[in-house]
Amino acid sequence: MKPKKTILCVDDNEQSLSIRKVLLETRGYRVAAYNNGADALERFRMGGIDLVLTDLVMPGLDGSHLIEAIKNLSPQTPAMLISGRVKIFERDTMADVFLPKGMYEPAELLERIRVLLVKKRGPKRPSELRPQAMVRATVA
Repeated sequence: MKPKKTILCVDDNEQSLSIRKVLLETRGYRVAAYNNGADALERFRMGGIDLVLTDLVMPGLDGSHLIEAIKNLSPQTPAMLISGRVKIFERDTMADVFLPKGMYEPAELLERIRVLLVKKRGPKRPSELRPQAMVRATVA
């Protein structure tokens, strides 16, 4: 059985956070949910996070700065930024994906998460390069 991927989900709006948490958990993801960027960053430092999904506008450490701090610690960790304020996104950000709040279907969010996690994992190795095949080739 494949291990579940863990998503760090951050939003200062408790209702939005709980909706995303339920959506992701019903699709088989583990979710570490936080309502502020500082606590989320501390959780990220503990390890085991496969993807970050954060709101942009939050008090204290906003989503853009949270992603920047995470990318400085772990550049390969995929990060998604969500905001109702599309114009704010015009500034530079290190997010891999931006989604405007209320302008995407849950299926689009799930598909973008799936694609980012596949890219992080990298392409599958051809069957002839799997370890068992390589062992048989060196024994023969």
